[in-house]
Amino acid sequence: MLLGIDPVLSPQLLGTLCAMGHGDEIVIADANFPAEACAERLVRADGIDAPQMLAAILSVLPLDTYVDSPANIMAVVSGDPENPAVVQEFRKIVAKNTQNAVKLGEVERSLFYERAKSAFAIVQTGERRLYGNIALKKGVVLPEL
Repeated sequence: MLLGIDPVLSPQLLGTLCAMGHGDEIVIADANFPAEACAERLVRADGIDAPQMLAAILSVLPLDTYVDSPANIMAVVSGDPENPAVVQEFRKIVAKNTQNAVKLGEVERSLFYERAKSAFAIVQTGERRLYGNIALKKGVVLPEL
């Protein structure tokens, strides 16, 4: 255990986040996501819901300020309920944990899977609600003045 570090952030996940460079992406995935098939690096977080993981990661990971959408969700497939509750939670967490106004981008389902394949890592949570998936692009850690 460490002071000031959310206990949701396992040693493996902290090492993964630290190893990421500017512009690398990490995907927080729900329990139904084909993470084993997509991930180059997979971090399991069974029992943790996706919003809890998002808040923990954003407590230590800056988002990229050089792109329009440093946080992207999987777009809802036609016929599924619009604006899922888990996505509403994502919006609130991103707004609360970022200094700049960040608009969540939306990526079509099959394109989201392809994007996940090129991500630096995937964190598979125990989130069981549909659309509990979000991709984050790492920004820079600025020097303290």
